[in-house]
Amino acid sequence: MLMKSEREAVLAYSKRLLSSGLVKGSGGNISLGNPDKSMIAITPSGIVYDVMTIEDIVILDLDGNLIEGKRKPTSEMAFHLALQNLRPDIHAVVHTHSDYATAMACLGWALPPVHYLIGYAGNEVPIAPYATYGTQELSDNICSVIGQGNAVLMANHGVVCVGSTLDKAFTAAEMVEYVSHLYLLTKSVGDPVILDKHQMADVLEKFDSYGQNIKPSKSIQ
Repeated sequence: MLMKSEREAVLAYSKRLLSSGLVKGSGGNISLGNPDKSMIAITPSGIVYDVMTIEDIVILDLDGNLIEGKRKPTSEMAFHLALQNLRPDIHAVVHTHSDYATAMACLGWALPPVHYLIGYAGNEVPIAPYATYGTQELSDNICSVIGQGNAVLMANHGVVCVGSTLDKAFTAAEMVEYVSHLYLLTKSVGDPVILDKHQMADVLEKFDSYGQNIKPSKSIQ
């Protein structure tokens, strides 16, 4: 079996998507690349996560050609491939339809730094213009706004997060959902105070030494 460890990671984080409430049913998708092999492991189309097995995970090359697997890959494989080809630090992509981030996307709002934990995604989370799911247009729209950040809201759709590891991409997705919730709560009662670029720069610098001496992805800087 090719890329067994990557398949195992994709499967494990797919089940975490469901248990964490970031998706419902078979919504969302995940990929993890191996740059040395120029291949990615990616979730299949339309299979609910609680019954998904390692054999269901599909292996593609970076041009989207099927290398191994009997399932059809996710209909969103275009932006997974585009993002993994866009920047050398992107090896993992997590796409969700989490409630509050998707509400932001349906309002057509980018997510400003109302709370410092947005730093896991970047200084802010931009919004990509609407395009039909699974299209090259959607992929192009995402890539045009992501810059050096780790997350993009997709208008009337959801959120996509990236990272050098699945853990970083998944954490970014969790934090985008949390900060989106806070932003909508504060907007419901007043005008939230937004952190400025200097305050966010201080946060991102402190992130470099946070935890067990494991630095977060440079893409959030």
